[in-house]
Amino acid sequence: MKLKVLLVLALTFSFSNFIHAQEVKPSKFGKGIINIVDKDSTWSMKFGARMQFLGSVFTYNDNNVLKETNSSFLIRRARLKFDGFAFSPNLVYKIELGVSNRDMSGSSIYTHNTPRIIMDAVMKWKFHKGFQFWFGQTKLPGNRGRVISSANLQLVDRSILNAAFNIDRDIGLQLHHQNTIGNHFVMRQIVAVSQGEGRNVTTGNLGGLQYTTRLEFLPFGEFKDKGDYFGSDLSREDHPKLSLAAGYDFNNNAVRTRSNMGTYMVTDSGFHKTNIGTVFIDGMFKYKGVSFMTEYADRTASDPIARNSDGTETGETVLIGNALNLQMGYLFKSNWEIAGRYATTNFDKEITGRGTENEYTAGVSKYIVKHKLKVQTDLGYLTNASNKDMLLYRLQFEMHF
Repeated sequence: MKLKVLLVLALTFSFSNFIHAQEVKPSKFGKGIINIVDKDSTWSMKFGARMQFLGSVFTYNDNNVLKETNSSFLIRRARLKFDGFAFSPNLVYKIELGVSNRDMSGSSIYTHNTPRIIMDAVMKWKFHKGFQFWFGQTKLPGNRGRVISSANLQLVDRSILNAAFNIDRDIGLQLHHQNTIGNHFVMRQIVAVSQGEGRNVTTGNLGGLQYTTRLEFLPFGEFKDKGDYFGSDLSREDHPKLSLAAGYDFNNNAVRTRSNMGTYMVTDSGFHKTNIGTVFIDGMFKYKGVSFMTEYADRTASDPIARNSDGTETGETVLIGNALNLQMGYLFKSNWEIAGRYATTNFDKEITGRGTENEYTAGVSKYIVKHKLKVQTDLGYLTNASNKDMLLYRLQFEMHF
């Protein structure tokens, strides 16, 4: 008992000395719970947290006949975030941990049968003007809707395009460059090389490497507050702002059905391996409360059907096809917003067994402290070729310290 007391006292004393040796800065709501800067300015750390609470009601219809109604309440996301710089302000880092059940789901033998807690663990080195070198696990430069944080969405969740075609996070290297032509025209170039099997994989590289590139063009200059990567025109752009982008992802000898996501294509002799290519084209426009975002994706594969050594099909296929997402919103001066979305996915039915699927969504949001504290609700209608449609109502609260 005495040993435990001494240990607690020692830890308390050590933590007290640590805090006194640093400068703890007060922060505003949404800017981090704790902001620490070393007195010698050799490192810094900002700690934050965020929560999303989601309630939903959905009904299934089969040939216009009501079959089932369900409801659920969920802690959709619960995240802990750490970021700052180390040694020099030119070397920054970010760590994000997901601790809700949905955040940690997806454990398998490929993640050593452990929860997938780590979302991001990445370092970014600004080694020259306009250049950044990233290394670690973070989002790949895929479709805009996926790169936008789930904390900064215009509607309750992302589109069906994102659900089918996004490339999410992976472990690897990225090179980012930005330059300005003339007074306003901004160009960004991103190149990434990653493992190709998604986040938190511990079994090594089962297939080949994944290569991703993205080009962005901002003809009227940069958005306020990096507004090309959050939903709604919360900064109320004084002048029209536009971002157009195109990207390509190539996963060499991929072993999963959605490039670095989806199920593993296991065969009797190991894994089915195929080259998967995905094209992304997207844009964002904002002006005086009006916002418009569009996305297009197209995925192909050299050999989309997984087969055993005797030629029989395993039942796993690459989800090939294309998709389009259009969404628009208007933010009133009271910080209420109305928004709508139309999205469609067109899969190769002979290969995937799925045809055309459509999504129609209308939503209302109240931004109390921008995206840091907000309430969002939307109503969606999803259709597919088999006439098994779904009507979905969602209500979500977001709090981001």
